[in-house]
Amino acid sequence: MREKVVVVTGASSGIGAALAVEVGKQGGRPVLAARRERELSEVAAGCGRDALAVVADVTRRDHVARIVSATLERFGQLDVWVNNAGRGITRPVAELSDDDFDEMMRINVKSALYGMQAVLPHFRERRRGHIINVSSLLGRVPFVAVRSAYSAAKHALNALTANLRMDLRAQYPDIFVSTVIAGPVATDFGLSALGGGVDSRTLPFAQSPEEVAAVIAALIEKPRADVYTRPQYQATVAGYYQAEDMAAVEAQPPFQASPGR
Repeated sequence: MREKVVVVTGASSGIGAALAVEVGKQGGRPVLAARRERELSEVAAGCGRDALAVVADVTRRDHVARIVSATLERFGQLDVWVNNAGRGITRPVAELSDDDFDEMMRINVKSALYGMQAVLPHFRERRRGHIINVSSLLGRVPFVAVRSAYSAAKHALNALTANLRMDLRAQYPDIFVSTVIAGPVATDFGLSALGGGVDSRTLPFAQSPEEVAAVIAALIEKPRADVYTRPQYQATVAGYYQAEDMAAVEAQPPFQASPGR
């Protein structure tokens, strides 16, 4: 991690803020990107003297390009790009509007797509780099029906991540592309969901943002394609897809139990 320049989107709170702090602690140089200037500045102040805060809306291509430019102007290089920005929803499929669905795709998928496309020219030029997309267990197993369009968006993000990894493998073996699969995290994610929702900080067994940040930091040190923030999540995913009848699995807990990230 030492001396690595790590861009983290959605860094004004939650997982992004915790990761930026962790990068700074480990001797890296965090670049924090988010829309909320005051909160972003407060987090950056705790990330060490090399931290750079860039106020940006990552759902806009021009803002994402500005993050890359500001990073290269300050540090001359960029080593890791973490697409962490995201938002949930509390609305079943039958009630989704066009705007609901578009908003979930815009925030959870297109922002990551913009990040991947913006940083790739620099990574290709250096022939190395690491893209990390923070996804959700709901992007593998749709536990919670009211998170419908969020689950769909994270499924899409997972596919794009895998496809980019395959695209780069032969010509750029040192450009790594990873997915982080997180379950419920104790942040304001639930309260901030489109349509409101349960406070994620009250959910049983929710991980702390710091615990998830530590998993991502370890991934930066030792890249691999997929990492689950808790080992049991991988077994849950495998059990769902190996079932002879998924509907039978969906009729049992933990499906419908609680909205997750």
